Amino acid sequence: MFGATVELEELESGARVKYQIVGDDEADIKAGLISVSSPIARALIGKERGRRGRGGRAGRPREYEVLDVRYV
Repeated sequence: MFGATVELEELESGARVKYQIVGDDEADIKAGLISVSSPIARALIGKERGRRGRGGRAGRPREYEVLDVRYV
């Protein structure tokens, strides 16, 4: 997953987000760069297009669908 760009859709709202998985020192959530050791990146390991998963902050779980996974 390191170096992958992942596009997700939050199923309840339909909101889409795109993240690139990078090293810890490069992470910048506002720029869409998430650390390979972050909870969301760890949850995405092994997921493929069309797969669903849960994530979000404590007390606010959200369900996502993986729309696309690309490797640079």
